[in-house]
Amino acid sequence: MTQPLSITKEFPLNVHPLENGHFRLASITVPAEKWVPSLYLNHRESFFGLNAQIEDNALIASPVELVELFSRKMHPFTVFDGVNDDSNNWLDIFKETAKVWATPDLWNFINIEENELNVTAPITDKGQTLLVNAVKQKLFQAGLSMEDVEALIPFFQRGGWPIKSQTTHPSLLVALRLSEPEAMEDTWLLETVVRGKKSSVYWTPAYRKKSLAISEALPDKWSEFSDYIEETQSKIFSLISSIDRINTETFYSSTLTDEEVRMFLRDDLVKLQALGFEVVLPAWLKAVKDTKMRVKTVAKTANSYKTTAGLNEILQFNWSFSLNGQEISADEFQQMVTENRSFIQAGNEWFRIDSAWMHEVRELIRKSEDENWTVKELLFREIPEELALALDDDEETDVDPLFAFEMQKSLQTIMTQLSEKKGFPAVEISPNLLTTLRPYQQQGLEWLVFMRNEKFGACLADDMGLGKTVQLIAYLLHVHENTEQPTPSLIICPTSVLGNWQKEIAKFAPSLKVQTHYGSSRTKEIDLTSDVVLTTFGTAMQDIESLTEITWTSVTLDEAQNIKNMHTKQSRAIRKLTGGHHIALTGTPVENRLSELWSIFDFIHKGYLGSFRKFQENYIALIERDNSDATKHKLRLKIQPFLLRRTKQDPELLLNLPEKLEQREYCALTTEQAALYESLIQETVSKLDTLTGFEKKGLILKMLSKLKQLCNHPALYLKEPFDDAEDMLERSEKLAQIVTLAGEIAARGEQCLIFTQYIGMGHLLQHCLTELYEIDAPFLTGSMPKNQRDHLVEAFQAKEFPVFLLSLKAGGTGLNLTAASHVLHADRWWNPAVENQATDRAYRIGQTNFVHVHKFITIGTIEEKIDKLLVEKQALSEELIHSSQWITEMSDNDIKELLTLSI
Repeated sequence: MTQPLSITKEFPLNVHPLENGHFRLASITVPAEKWVPSLYLNHRESFFGLNAQIEDNALIASPVELVELFSRKMHPFTVFDGVNDDSNNWLDIFKETAKVWATPDLWNFINIEENELNVTAPITDKGQTLLVNAVKQKLFQAGLSMEDVEALIPFFQRGGWPIKSQTTHPSLLVALRLSEPEAMEDTWLLETVVRGKKSSVYWTPAYRKKSLAISEALPDKWSEFSDYIEETQSKIFSLISSIDRINTETFYSSTLTDEEVRMFLRDDLVKLQALGFEVVLPAWLKAVKDTKMRVKTVAKTANSYKTTAGLNEILQFNWSFSLNGQEISADEFQQMVTENRSFIQAGNEWFRIDSAWMHEVRELIRKSEDENWTVKELLFREIPEELALALDDDEETDVDPLFAFEMQKSLQTIMTQLSEKKGFPAVEISPNLLTTLRPYQQQGLEWLVFMRNEKFGACLADDMGLGKTVQLIAYLLHVHENTEQPTPSLIICPTSVLGNWQKEIAKFAPSLKVQTHYGSSRTKEIDLTSDVVLTTFGTAMQDIESLTEITWTSVTLDEAQNIKNMHTKQSRAIRKLTGGHHIALTGTPVENRLSELWSIFDFIHKGYLGSFRKFQENYIALIERDNSDATKHKLRLKIQPFLLRRTKQDPELLLNLPEKLEQREYCALTTEQAALYESLIQETVSKLDTLTGFEKKGLILKMLSKLKQLCNHPALYLKEPFDDAEDMLERSEKLAQIVTLAGEIAARGEQCLIFTQYIGMGHLLQHCLTELYEIDAPFLTGSMPKNQRDHLVEAFQAKEFPVFLLSLKAGGTGLNLTAASHVLHADRWWNPAVENQATDRAYRIGQTNFVHVHKFITIGTIEEKIDKLLVEKQALSEELIHSSQWITEMSDNDIKELLTLSI
């Protein structure tokens, strides 16, 4: 008998707890975007999963999300199971904790001891920890501190949990209104008021009805809502500590003294608003806020006669205070802080001042007197935000600040130098650097040397193509030539650019002694007489125990975003390395998630941004959840001294750059490619001696095409179907480098052209870009109809897609593609004129962008050898170097030398 078809979907999940209390949930068989919507089916708070945090095909869920998700109805035809016992155990914990979270008795299971939550619910220890974290997170989201909680427990027990807006009635709104004293009066009025949801006018009973029960005082249209009004009023006054217990059966209306108003505003207002109740205040009171207290300090160094300040000089602070424009003494300020005043009258006006802020200022004054802050600490230490704001000279405002910070001229000078990255001590360029640095590259060298001398890590984040590599090479020459160093400098890079580093150092600084620590045959020992050790992220992770035994002269991460995920073994291992100076090179330091920024900074200057949990509380939550501009501003000021970032759009740099930069991108063969390459060469060379001249030319040209396809990818050479994109990238470093570069260009909002001679290579690039980056890259070939071709060109120029693939013959002439700022040559035509024609699709009249040309070359193969021949034989006429015909005219010995694999 045929079994009925099941419509239930089962999703096996791998559940892993993270250090910050969150959890990582991933399906081993289904992409996250397929199963996450089912989990968030009834979660309105995240717009049903649209705001869910998905990283590396996994859901990162907070404690609150988990208890909310598992306390609601799941998708009726969806089942979530664990892939192993541990994951099943966590899913059971989520479910049991969610039941407690959703029960009205939750706050009967919670008590507070020494400002900490304790759970007595009958669930496992892990479930209790999850519940505590969820409750704390929910309180934090509402703006409530642990100090508020004890007084709120009765409110929560009476149905005020989970925290949500209390104004949910469909027809009317119940609020509390505070009115200022009438003329010739000295008392305020606090009363319960009501308004219809579609009205802006508040209603309260006439004076003669104030003493009536709520049901009797209401107009007929609202009489059915009397129970709701009474219940809401009862909830409001259960939260107010500054007013004695009241009769909630009548509309509340009472006069308050100035002192009672001050206490209400100080102790109860924030609490009521945080819990979703509406409080109506006088318009002037809301507008004044915290505006009339002013504090000013002037910082100077002890040696104020100096024209420039040193980073280690001790600062002195002079403080002054004013209230409503009138100066007050330090003793008067101290008295106001001691009295904890937050609502005061000056002349005929009332002003509200932030008592918590005044306590912070008093603590700041105490610290400035008790601790010897130096100029260096003012820049880089975790000091109060008010002083850090002095470093930001970019924003001007007409608003009179609450806190004014001034510096003497010599101190201001050094602050300006560091904020603008100018005026550092000059660094003499080594005569062994075989290139000329551009002015901004010289500035980068001086900054790196300065940061090393001051023992601060550095993140060189110049845009792609501005020469981060040559700046670091100049730095390494300076460091290793000017002082004797006991250990080498370590450079860690992706495998795909290891060859680039080998070539660039050999080209620009051949005097540096380099050890390449890579490959299965590598020795585990490091040659300490080397100047530079080159290795890859993967190798460094494998050999981390031996690498951490050395205190390196410097440790540099190229493409530092490779450690962006702090939880991976690779990232954790790399961050254990120690050196005299830590440097990160990256073109995308802060554009992505803030957790990635923390990981990079944890490497370059450990501890500067604090623990990840602290960073999450102080920055990530406020920026990624609340989009807080103030917190973004604070973080930018904090990282700015460590970060040197220049882009091609910088007008100062464009004056010093060529309009077109051509760069060779070197890639190594994989083991599979090298074996196939050797086999093909041996087979071909053995036939050369037996062929006539015409036959020999045909064999060489056929072999050249095979070799070029093999250098692109072994699957093209073997005519194999495509596997998963990640597996395909592992078989070819060139493919990995091209796809990664194109993805980065698109992520920055730029556009690129990719030229290839081979249809198969174009389809492979399409496959990888779609699967890994969700980039739909059209492929223009010779068989494409003209109207379709014209449509794609117009769409690319209109920035409708970021990556355009073109066959070299079909796209090499006649097209205007000036929207592109990058041109990638996946495989070489070996005719400079043909390549230049292709490049000129982007680099032509109408182009306003700097054009960066990338020519990909596989190290040690025929690609590299012919590239060198073309450079050496620039005098050859274009007729002689037509296509690849000139290669067939070479002698047998020259051809054999050309074909030999030299890696």
